[in-house]
Amino acid sequence: MKPFAGVYTPIVTPFRDDDTVDEAGLRANVRRWMSSALTGIVVLGSNGEAPQLDDDEADRVVAVAREEVPAGRPYIVGTGRESTRATIAASVRAARAGADAVLVRTPAFFKTQMTADVFVRHYTAVADASPVPVLLYNVTMFTGVNLPVDAVATLAGHPNIPGMKESGSDLAQIADYVARTPDTFTVLAGSATTYFHALCAGCDGGILALASLFPDECVRLQTLVREHRIDEARALQRRLTPIARTIGTAHGVPALKAALDLLGYAGGPPRPPLGRAPAPVVDTLRAQLGALDALPLVH
Repeated sequence: MKPFAGVYTPIVTPFRDDDTVDEAGLRANVRRWMSSALTGIVVLGSNGEAPQLDDDEADRVVAVAREEVPAGRPYIVGTGRESTRATIAASVRAARAGADAVLVRTPAFFKTQMTADVFVRHYTAVADASPVPVLLYNVTMFTGVNLPVDAVATLAGHPNIPGMKESGSDLAQIADYVARTPDTFTVLAGSATTYFHALCAGCDGGILALASLFPDECVRLQTLVREHRIDEARALQRRLTPIARTIGTAHGVPALKAALDLLGYAGGPPRPPLGRAPAPVVDTLRAQLGALDALPLVH
């Protein structure tokens, strides 16, 4: 099996109303996800509001969640920063706290200068210095930059870069990532609305916000594709797509946290400047979760 292949969820960071991290809620959430069929979890990804956390908060979240993840379940930590130096430092701290791998987004502030050569230099330096494997992370919808296929093809030859997450829905690019990298290189899908199609294009699993709400279904979809039960997989994708859109490109983290609250997880408010999902969005989520028979029974 390829390293880090499987289905993960990038967990939220629950906050209290006073804007401090809800550690008890975080622990309860992780324990619940670890009772599912998920391969593992990702802490401090985009849905974890990683750019909104101070380094000391981020390190504490990593340590708390680590205590709730059983040995043998992959524990991945987002450590991307704008500078190579800061990314290395965050990766070293994550490794010391027990990360099995780090997920490193593309730096993006100086967008016009983020060339393939710059990305290769950056990731090579991080992978050389990181005590644990480095997974590339392309999330153009947030960064505004794209990790070129040529750069990924080069970086896939590094012994400490075993895979990547691609959060976009460009299936041609996903297919190119798969085709231009070694058979041992893991490509994980990040878009739940095109998850089925990405699996068919050769992805080895996914890191999906949707898997926070429907972990077993996301694992099942991968299993169905692997077993060539394509009609069943397509039907499951169609059932999940409406809510995937709502918590994805339509309304993002506020909607994901609201959905988690509806399912009995600790979602809580996003960190400002993000605000809570508006009431009409919560109503939509409630209807979509109800249509999927996912809402807890009210006694």
